[in-house]
Amino acid sequence: MSVELDANKLVETIKVLKLRINDRFPDSGLEDVCLQFLNIARKSKKNAEWIAKPNLALRISSYLAIAIAVIGIIYTITYVEFKFKDNTLVGVMTFLDAFMNDIVLMGAAIFFLVTIESRVKRKRALERLNELRVIAHVVDMHQLTKDPGVIGKEGMNTPNSPERVMTRFELERYLDYCSEAMSLISKVALLYAQSMPDEVIVRSVNEIEDLTNGLSRKIYQKLMILHQDK
Repeated sequence: MSVELDANKLVETIKVLKLRINDRFPDSGLEDVCLQFLNIARKSKKNAEWIAKPNLALRISSYLAIAIAVIGIIYTITYVEFKFKDNTLVGVMTFLDAFMNDIVLMGAAIFFLVTIESRVKRKRALERLNELRVIAHVVDMHQLTKDPGVIGKEGMNTPNSPERVMTRFELERYLDYCSEAMSLISKVALLYAQSMPDEVIVRSVNEIEDLTNGLSRKIYQKLMILHQDK
């Protein structure tokens, strides 16, 4: 029995995170970002399910085109052999060269038709994975100016310093929410690798996981500073 990530529970977890952010920071930018992430997660669930299922229409069309092409080339070979009169060496070599060219072109066409389904699915998966990569950077932007080093230190702001009104506890919760969002982003990306373990998709998913892990480490460092100052 294979172990799989439950897409429904994953979406529900993101929904709960969005509600938790709303409880603590209503109408905040982080809540808006989490709502966007929730919508992306729901779309990703549907896309992953679509990718996992065989596209029968595309497969039948591809196999039908291949069958027609094979029948056509067999008929052509039979016709050429029937009409072939020139049995000189030059004539034979010319025929073999043209025949091999046709075989190569036919092989390329068959490969294109056989792999068209996977390429269509890969293209859609990579487009959605790029959305997850972007949302990870957006979450990082929201925690970027949250500096734990200035908590409790009044009068240190410059005219262009970002507004800092959070308490130590609120900042800790805010950073925790950002860290959770990063982890969930990588889990949503994993849905695509789970549905289609294609080398390109798996590599892209691993890149997103590396990205979110790196951004989470930045958040963790801030949390460590908060805990040290207690």
